[in-house]
Amino acid sequence: MKKRQNNGAPARALRITLVNFLPFVYAVTCIIPIVWLFITTFKSMAEFSVSTFALPKSFFNFDNYAYVLNQIHLPRAMFNTARITVIVLVLVLLLAFINGYFIARFRFKGRGLLKGLFACTLVIPIHAILVPTYILFSRIGLYNHWYSTILPMVCMELTVSIFLVTNYVQSIPREMEEAAAIDGSSFSSTLFRIILPVVKPVLVTCGIISFFHCWNEFPFSLILFSKEEYYTLSLSLMRFKGEYTTDYPRIMTTIFVSIIPALLVYIAFSKQIINGMMAGAVKG
Repeated sequence: MKKRQNNGAPARALRITLVNFLPFVYAVTCIIPIVWLFITTFKSMAEFSVSTFALPKSFFNFDNYAYVLNQIHLPRAMFNTARITVIVLVLVLLLAFINGYFIARFRFKGRGLLKGLFACTLVIPIHAILVPTYILFSRIGLYNHWYSTILPMVCMELTVSIFLVTNYVQSIPREMEEAAAIDGSSFSSTLFRIILPVVKPVLVTCGIISFFHCWNEFPFSLILFSKEEYYTLSLSLMRFKGEYTTDYPRIMTTIFVSIIPALLVYIAFSKQIINGMMAGAVKG
């Protein structure tokens, strides 16, 4: 018996190695670009032009960091992006939860049409609505304000979140709400005290998707912001591209600094993110 177990150990170890090999390779391919990005931040444009992948002459050259923090006001751009992202996330999660619940639980006239309209927004490319958005916002006085991109971003992120919440709520037994009603719970109390905690995993999934879309958003910011004080991180990157040259080390520095908050958020909420993605995949 022991001999059979010993003979099976190498085969089992080989299977474990093969199963983990592809995830390991994938993890390495994700880490290498970040490492290369970090190394490039210490290079000058001359060093970068000579060799893209060579190590910098000094890892104590902070000229690029000083430039992006002081000359292009990167902290202000990061604040603008964070402010818009937080507001969009709150609105998307709240509206998606309410709309998704009502579509899943109630049968009303025009319900099918409403779901069809939501589905249509999934096939409309964002570039097709940029010009109409610019004309509309210019005429109604919403152009070139710090909050100009909030409304279109909420509209673009809301559809997917509503479908995810709707599918998730449909998997929740109605007996939970019926039991709460028998106990004397009001509709609003049932909605926010009983149903909301249950759908928290899928809301985490929606928040993840919306957060990264909002943090990296570019098209709406490009057409709705002309004042530099309202620039987001994506618009700040444009300042390094000239007519004939592009300052890649400073672009890399801006990108590296801008992804730090996203990495910190991911590290801080990694457990909730994984649970939310798994729950969203199973329930959706």
